[in-house]
This record gives sequence, C-alpha cells and structure tokens, in this order.
Amino acid sequence: MITVHHLETSRSQRVLWLLEELGVPYTLKRYQRDPRTRLAPPELKRIHPLGKSPVITDEGDTVAESGAILEYLADRFGDAAPPELAHLVPARGTPALRQCRFWMHYAEGSLMNWLMLKLVFKTLPTRPMPFFVRPVARGICGQAQQKLVDPNLATALAFMDEHLSHHTWFAGDDLSLADFQMSFPVEAALSRAEGADRHPHLRAYRDRVRARPAYQRALDKGGPVVMSA
Repeated sequence: MITVHHLETSRSQRVLWLLEELGVPYTLKRYQRDPRTRLAPPELKRIHPLGKSPVITDEGDTVAESGAILEYLADRFGDAAPPELAHLVPARGTPALRQCRFWMHYAEGSLMNWLMLKLVFKTLPTRPMPFFVRPVARGICGQAQQKLVDPNLATALAFMDEHLSHHTWFAGDDLSLADFQMSFPVEAALSRAEGADRHPHLRAYRDRVRARPAYQRALDKGGPVVMSA
C-alpha cells in the first residue's frame, strides 16, 4: 500500500486529492511543523534526504516532488481511473496536453516562487529579533513586497483569471494532472496575494475544486491547505 508522508499545510494535499479521486487506498503518515520555525521536522529526512513533503513510498520505491508523484500515480493507476479522469493525462499531440504540461511546470517553476517570497517577507518581521532591528526588517520586507513580489503576483493572478475565463479546467474541458498540481498555488494565491478578490474566474475555479467530494475527503484527512502567517 502507498504511504503518503504528509506535512501539515503543505503541497502534499494535492497528492491526497488525486489518490481520493482515483479511489486508491493509502496510508497517511502525518508530520507536524516546528511550532517556532514552521519548518518540516527532521523525521522526514529518514524518508528522503531532502526532508521535504510531499513524498510517498510504494512497494519499496520512494518518490518525491509533487509533479513527479502525480505523474507516478497517473502512470500506475490511470488505466483503472473513473471515467471522469479519462483525460488525467491528455492525448499526445493535443492542445490539452500542451496546456497540461505548461501548467504542471508553471505551478512550481514560476508561481510558487512568488508565493513563497510573499510568505517570507510577510512573516519575517514577526519573528524574534532585537527590537531595534525590527523596523529595519519591516521596511525592507515591505519594500520588497511592494516593488517586486506584489507586481509579479498581480500579473500571475490576472494571467490565470483570463485563462480560466475560457476554460473550465486548466487544460481545457476536462480535469487533468494540471489541476492537481495547480490546486495548492491557487489556494495560496487567493489567500496571500493583494487584490485576489478581483479575479472571479480564479475564485470560481477554486470553488469547483473545493466542491469535489474527493477534495473534501482529502481535506478532512490532511487538514488545512494553506499555512497561515
């Protein structure tokens, strides 16, 4: 049986969602973040040298990285997937496959970089430090958000919102691996980015994802998706 090594409020939530959609049994091993640093616990390094989540173990194999895990699960169980997941990996040579590949890479290659910087610059001034340093840290972090992070996130949200104004799912009319990969950054973007309420198509997409029974089951088992500041 597959074991999902699940870190609270992390990207491994997308793995739980896919497993629930596929109806594949799995064991959930939960890990808590350090309450002070909010980092993953050292126990995860016993599973994979990077000590990060998500990571799964299956029949002696260990697979890390969200995209690699989603593709592994699609390869292993996609043929027996429910009819609604028939386009989990779109057909070769189709526009849907090109879209799927783009969004699979965009999620971690572009979007999550800005979301992580947003979280870092937002939380850094709240961490323990000498009182005389705090105003400096707050000023630097504020400027970095205003001049670098927020403009790039605004571009990203507008880009996604425009795409979803023409598509039900990220690859087109059908649910695909791109939606599982994008589910976490969409949640994070709508939670952290300035002006997120101005993107109705992106919010409607998030609501479609949240309404799926499999997503709700994953949420019940894995807990909240996005880490608060």
